[in-house]
Amino acid sequence: MMNRFVIALATALSLSMAAGAQEPKRQTGFDISRNLEIFADIYRQLDMFYVDTLSADTAVRWAISGMLSEIDPYTVYFPDDDQEDLRTMATGRYAGIGALIRPYKKENRTAIEEPYEGSPAQEAGVRAGDIILTIDGKDTKGWTTAEVSKNLRGEPGTTFELRVQRQGEKKPLAFKITRRQIQTPAVPWYGIVDEASHTGYLYLSSVTEKCSRDVRHAITEMREQGMERLIFDLRDNPGGAVVEAVEIVGMFVPKGSLVVSTRGKLAASCHEYRTPAEPIDTVMPLAVLVNSNSASASEIISGALQDLDRAVIMGQRTYGKGLVQGIREVPYRGQLKITTARYYIPSGRCIQAYDYRHRTHDGAAMTLPDSLTHEFRTRLGRPVRDGGGILPDSILATDSMPSMVYDLYNSDAFFTYCNQYASTHETIAAPQDFRLSDEDYTAFTEMVAESDFTYNGRTAAAMEQLRKIAQFEGRYDDVATEFNNLESKLKENDLRRDLQRFREYIQPYIESELVSRYYFQRGAMQHQALKDKGVKRAIDYLKTIQL
Repeated sequence: MMNRFVIALATALSLSMAAGAQEPKRQTGFDISRNLEIFADIYRQLDMFYVDTLSADTAVRWAISGMLSEIDPYTVYFPDDDQEDLRTMATGRYAGIGALIRPYKKENRTAIEEPYEGSPAQEAGVRAGDIILTIDGKDTKGWTTAEVSKNLRGEPGTTFELRVQRQGEKKPLAFKITRRQIQTPAVPWYGIVDEASHTGYLYLSSVTEKCSRDVRHAITEMREQGMERLIFDLRDNPGGAVVEAVEIVGMFVPKGSLVVSTRGKLAASCHEYRTPAEPIDTVMPLAVLVNSNSASASEIISGALQDLDRAVIMGQRTYGKGLVQGIREVPYRGQLKITTARYYIPSGRCIQAYDYRHRTHDGAAMTLPDSLTHEFRTRLGRPVRDGGGILPDSILATDSMPSMVYDLYNSDAFFTYCNQYASTHETIAAPQDFRLSDEDYTAFTEMVAESDFTYNGRTAAAMEQLRKIAQFEGRYDDVATEFNNLESKLKENDLRRDLQRFREYIQPYIESELVSRYYFQRGAMQHQALKDKGVKRAIDYLKTIQL
């Protein structure tokens, strides 16, 4: 028989199912009671008759997750044991050692990709490239990165032993590390990227709690260094807190300007957010970089600055998340992150791109065709449209990347080479000056060529599939010669030749990882920004604006 805990969860679940499954009309008491009864009886019969014993916690969590996945990807249930994930998402803080980790496929282990500068890991002596062997005596071989991460995190002030294998060291190294609160940097790097035009650059990685304070500090410091123009990089920024986005927009527009409004089912979900403080600068030329991974609060920032005609937006169309989430408590110390409203930027448009209540035959959320979007006007009367993210004022094409680069990145090739390089180089040039020499790139080429690295698997798979189709249709004999010739060509791949041919795409990945080994995330960001094509285009544009 179901215990009271299951009944309580089933009641909450059934109530939510009734509310989510109906068309937008008021629920009746009978609707709710009927669905409660159906759900409770189904679970009762599973509990009594199903061939295997089911865990109540697991089964009901499956039901909750399945229901919420049909609503939208942002409405998520966090039970008591997952609260830390929710807090980290909202604040950017967690208790741990302060290091990025990655799979190390060669040994079926996890490795340190980068310790944060000033973190417990870095202060203890842990380095990028270290292969994790044990955590407090527990062998981590075969663990997923999620399992390793969970064991590295813990209560602030707790100490444990981390044993690692380091390139060039004969014996494993052991470190005593004390966990503490870690704040992931919202602004990894900022600085002047073009002295001639006095152009500054600031990268905002996420819109987390108090990030506006870091943005204000960065802008103030660069202005003291003579900055007259600013590139604000929001690419790959997944968003976060609405109030922080409003604070950031308020640094560039007059106090009291409307940035965003929210509209939901309940009056409590409807708000207008206006800039609360005096701006830093309302006339400084400003370029904002975005891409398809810029979402949520980062779209509020870029969209508001576009609607208020305060900045030129450059890059690719943004993701299109115009939904707002709130946190609601549920029984037994759980929390529900739930979509409570849509947001609208100053022109009045909602940039939500996906309709999760209407899906294609394969379950994908539908998008609104451009022909059905609506036109709105910016403060100065420029036309902008809703329903599909923020369309930049200046579209920057993305470079197509050879598949070989992805294969190298997903293998251990870059990681292994950087381990070898770091073991024989105490220092490297400053981030803005570092370049991999021809001799070093040749060493990388030889290392990969002598390894078990393979590529072009996609072409071979596609060829085999095409062969089967031709045989099924009875046409293969007519084109067998052509098939054989093409396969022969593909097998003639010269790995060393292709590593040289794609050097312009491969080398920046190696350089970036090496710079992060010596100068951490801030160094890698500086190195990338100075070579980034989007940043260069933004510099050229800002130079055309007369001060």
